[in-house]
Amino acid sequence: MASQIQERLTTDQDLLLMQEGTMLRKVRTKTWKKPRYFRLQNDGMTVWHARQADGIAKPTFSISDVETIRKGHDSELLRYLMEEFPLEQGFTIVFHGRRPNLDLVANSVEEAQMWMRGLQLLVDLVASMNSQEQLEQWVRDWFNQGDRNQDGRMNFQETQRLLLLMNVEMDEDYAYSLFQEADVSQSDTLEGEEFVQFYKALTKRTEVEELFTNFSSDGQKLTLLEFVDFLREEQKEKDHAADLALEFIDRYEPSENGRLLHVLSKDGFLSYLCSKDGSIFNQDYLPIYQDMTQPLNHYYINSSHNTYLLRNQLCGQSSVEGYIRALRRGCRCVEVDVWDGPDGEPIVYHGHTLTSRILFKDVVATLAQYAFQLSDYPLILSLENHCTWDQQRTLAKHLTEILGEQLLSTTLEELVVDKLPSPEQLRGKILVKGKKLSIIEDTEVEEEEEEGLEKDQDSDMDSDTFSVLNVQPERESQELPLGIKDKKKVVTCPMTFLNICGHVLVRQASSIFESVLLSNQFYLNSRTILCPDLSALVVYMRTVPFFSFTHSKENYHIYDVSSFSETKAKHLIREAGNEFVQHNARQLCRVYPSALRTDSSNFKPQEFWNAGCQMVAMNMQTAGCAMDICDGFFRQNGGSGYVLKPEFLQDIQSSFNPQRPISLFKAKILLVQVISGQRLPKVDKTKENSVVDPLVKVEVFGIPEDTAKQETNYVENNGFNPYWGETFCFRVQVPELVMLRFVVKDYNWTSRNKFIGQYTLPWTCVKQGYRHISLLTKDGTSLQPASIFVYICMQEDLEVDES
Repeated sequence: MASQIQERLTTDQDLLLMQEGTMLRKVRTKTWKKPRYFRLQNDGMTVWHARQADGIAKPTFSISDVETIRKGHDSELLRYLMEEFPLEQGFTIVFHGRRPNLDLVANSVEEAQMWMRGLQLLVDLVASMNSQEQLEQWVRDWFNQGDRNQDGRMNFQETQRLLLLMNVEMDEDYAYSLFQEADVSQSDTLEGEEFVQFYKALTKRTEVEELFTNFSSDGQKLTLLEFVDFLREEQKEKDHAADLALEFIDRYEPSENGRLLHVLSKDGFLSYLCSKDGSIFNQDYLPIYQDMTQPLNHYYINSSHNTYLLRNQLCGQSSVEGYIRALRRGCRCVEVDVWDGPDGEPIVYHGHTLTSRILFKDVVATLAQYAFQLSDYPLILSLENHCTWDQQRTLAKHLTEILGEQLLSTTLEELVVDKLPSPEQLRGKILVKGKKLSIIEDTEVEEEEEEGLEKDQDSDMDSDTFSVLNVQPERESQELPLGIKDKKKVVTCPMTFLNICGHVLVRQASSIFESVLLSNQFYLNSRTILCPDLSALVVYMRTVPFFSFTHSKENYHIYDVSSFSETKAKHLIREAGNEFVQHNARQLCRVYPSALRTDSSNFKPQEFWNAGCQMVAMNMQTAGCAMDICDGFFRQNGGSGYVLKPEFLQDIQSSFNPQRPISLFKAKILLVQVISGQRLPKVDKTKENSVVDPLVKVEVFGIPEDTAKQETNYVENNGFNPYWGETFCFRVQVPELVMLRFVVKDYNWTSRNKFIGQYTLPWTCVKQGYRHISLLTKDGTSLQPASIFVYICMQEDLEVDES
């Protein structure tokens, strides 16, 4: 495919024009809009820009960093500027991860279409490359970087510079010996195939050759039986080893003769180990593999907090892009904080802060467009409603009209009433989670308990805002309306009011109810009256306040959802872990970050998953270990955003306590040997002479007693092919809840070690044996070809638990 890119560069009209370059207007904000000269480089893989055609150019982006190209109509920023720039002339480059989009405006519709077609063609070509084609492209890229004077050849001085670019500091004599060995033409330069041979010499894997030799009788090939032995003994493939051996030889052996003879060469063996079949992540668990017909509360649900924010909680930008990015990460529960806006249009922002505002209807339109592009399992819209009656009607109108058939507005006819519907039953549906009008209740106790609610609640007051109407006279001497004798009683809907006033004609009672509302005799504790139109759209997801586990068990139903701040949830786990587990086996719950996390930082979700909390809401705009755990966990099961909880967290009579796990669980021993690294990137790419000193940290996250970490020593001045060969041992009590994280860092004795790459996955998805781990960036995007090579073994713990 790399050759196809080169071929297209000389034949495709769009790519030819892009290589000449054109002036485009780069749009960063509503006020920052400047012309820049953009040009596709001759490698077909990078785009550079300059202030003018003959100006000093600098790299803008790599094609491999681009996810897709959008039309100008789909850009929130360009739509805002549509009176200044025709949308047909605009387009947006969308990058993998959290990198901001790049909005551009061409001088004509034809020019915009040329760039859009050309870029999308290159993106599709790169995405379709196999491992061999990717290797060819990397070699070509290295050669282009090393060939400083662009004469199509490299002398030894250029080769030495290239080694530093490759992140390795090599002895000059040894480097020169490799150079001379590859220079078969004896021209003191490397060209074409000579550089390929030099690259192969650099990437020689001694540790893999030793492993190959251990199973090969002649040291040259693995026979079918020898490869079966390797798969069975080391890779733990067991009964499938024979079938897999034939399949892998046919897939990875480069020699046609080898494939016919059913033997595997060294190159074929290495190709297998570096492939998806040699990955640490079990490929059987990447598609949907779990039962999706169980009730919603039996699943962990990928959830977002304040989804509309792109940055911090105080003055960050609100944007529909936040929803698009969350949905692209597999999120299945998004949050919408909605307030009264100008001209009768509700707006979304983080209330009482300086965050920017966006229209609610734009958010809903975005959800309608992107909700089911990655996963067709249900999307939950967590609605934090702060609107007045009239704008609530507008909310209901937008939800109904824009979402149409996507919106679940009635219960499912076939559903058994004692359990929630399943993800399978709700495919393609959007559910509103919010407050719902209910029957008359005596809230005297509730009002007293409300005073003692935690002080660090999120500003949305998720579970603690009461959707009830207190009946109070305007004056002490005024009688309560229509025979209501107890001012502590609550009226929450017109039908309830009619039940109280049974002796009054229906029409008259309804009229009185409306007049009472207008006279402000009834009000919500949140100072917002709940509109019946909006209430009617809440199906299966009614938010209710939490007072105690006993209260919830006795008063709430399967469709009631309580929310907890991280502080409250942590306290409950410590003080009543088993009751929390049983609560979450009965009904859904949501955990959200503390209001003190104004920087949009995250808690680690593992602690709350351990208690069976389904919707653990993350600030998805913020990279870090917490999001690595979240992304790694939901990578399984087709990236559907739904992962089935272990059986002991589904049982309403479960005896499991995450703080004190019972001895029914068979502990496991995890052995991890960190062997080597391959082609690690520089931490600071601006410094040609800087070379990393890499180390690997292995982290285990689970119940408190399972959580641990160990790290290797660092390898000095070698990010290209470092070797560690260190083995770690972990004892794991509840493996079903364990996440593994591999982090590569650059050792720095004067300050904190700097992040290079990471990979995180659930214990249940780990493949044993010799495995490559393809590293990811902080944003969760690929760092190819960077990887580490490890050996994984899981064993039963033979120690007897005397407790």
